[in-house]
Amino acid sequence: MIVGLRGVGKTVLLNRILALADEQGYVAEMIEAPENKSLAALLTPALRALILKLDRGEQANAAAKRAFRVLRGFAAAIRVRYQDIEISLEGEPEPGLADSGDLEADLPDLLIALGEAARERGTAAALIMDELQYLDEIEMSALIVGMHKVAQRQLPLTLFGAGLPQLVGLTGRSKSYAERLFDFPVAGPLSLDDARLALRTPIEDEGADITEPAIRRIHDLTEGYPYFLQEWGYHAWLGAAGPQIGVGDVDQATPEAVAALDRSFFRVRFDRLTPAEKRYLSAMARLGAGPHRSGDIAQELGVKVNSTGPVRASLIQKGMVYSPAHGDTAFTVPLFDQFMARTMP
Repeated sequence: MIVGLRGVGKTVLLNRILALADEQGYVAEMIEAPENKSLAALLTPALRALILKLDRGEQANAAAKRAFRVLRGFAAAIRVRYQDIEISLEGEPEPGLADSGDLEADLPDLLIALGEAARERGTAAALIMDELQYLDEIEMSALIVGMHKVAQRQLPLTLFGAGLPQLVGLTGRSKSYAERLFDFPVAGPLSLDDARLALRTPIEDEGADITEPAIRRIHDLTEGYPYFLQEWGYHAWLGAAGPQIGVGDVDQATPEAVAALDRSFFRVRFDRLTPAEKRYLSAMARLGAGPHRSGDIAQELGVKVNSTGPVRASLIQKGMVYSPAHGDTAFTVPLFDQFMARTMP
C-alpha cells in the first residue's frame, strides 16, 4: 500500500509494477477507485478479465471455470446492494459460494477462487488498485479479509495498492490486523540528489546541460515534489536561449510554471469544492503550509470548532485534506496553500 500526497508518483509506481508483473508472467489488472463507485462494481470486470486470462490456452483450467461460476453468483447477488454493477455474466453460478450479497462474506470466497485458478495454471495473479482512500470501511474490510484468507491458504494472488495518507488510518479502522498484512511505503518529495538525477538526465540525453545552481533553485521552488520538478524543468527547457539552463532561465520560467499548475493541477481540484470548502481551505492557507489544529482553523474562520466538522469531513472524503494526527488537518496537495493564497487572497 503505497501512500503519499498528490503528485508524488504513486500511479507511476503502480504502472511500473504492472509492467514488471507482465514481464514476470503474472496475470495482472490495474484498477482506479474513483469517488462514488462501489468496490464491487470496480472488481467485477477486473476479476472477469483475470479469470479469462487464466482460462486461455490449450490446457483446460477447471479451477478458472469454477472461479467464473463463483463470479457469476457474486455479481448477481451483490447487484441488489450495489446497483452500479454494469457487467452482466451469463451462465450458471457456483451454488453456495460468494452469493449471499454480503460483501465481506462473499469477496473472500471470490478471491480464493481466483487464487486457486492461478495456482492450477502454475502462475500468479496481481490486483493493482489506485486511489484506495475512496473505499469506505466496509469495502476496505472486505478487501482485507479476502487478502488475509488468500495469504492463509498461500495462494498466488497479491494486491498492490496506493492512496493518500488517510489510507493507513482507513485500513487500521477496517481491520486491526491490516498493519501485519500490508506494508505501507511512503512516496514523498525527492532529495536534492534524486531531483538532480531527474532533471539532469533527460536534459543531457538531448545534448544540453543544466547548472548546479539552477537545479538547486528548482528544488527549492518545488520542495522536491516530482510533478512540480517536471513542470519547472519543462518550462525552463522551453525558455532557455542556449544549450545550458541556468538560474536566470529558471527564474524566467517560474511565472509560466506557476500559471500552468494553477490552470491544471490545482484548478481541477479547486473547482470541485463548495464555497464553504473553499473558505475552509483559504483559512488553512492563511495559517501556512500546515498541519493545523482544528481549533486554529475555526478561529481563523471566526466560528466554533464543532461547526467545522462536516466541512472538514467532506474535504477528507474528496481527498483534499487528511488528518496526520488527532485534531490536525493538512493539505493532500503539495503547495496548495500557496495556490489558495493566489486564488483567494
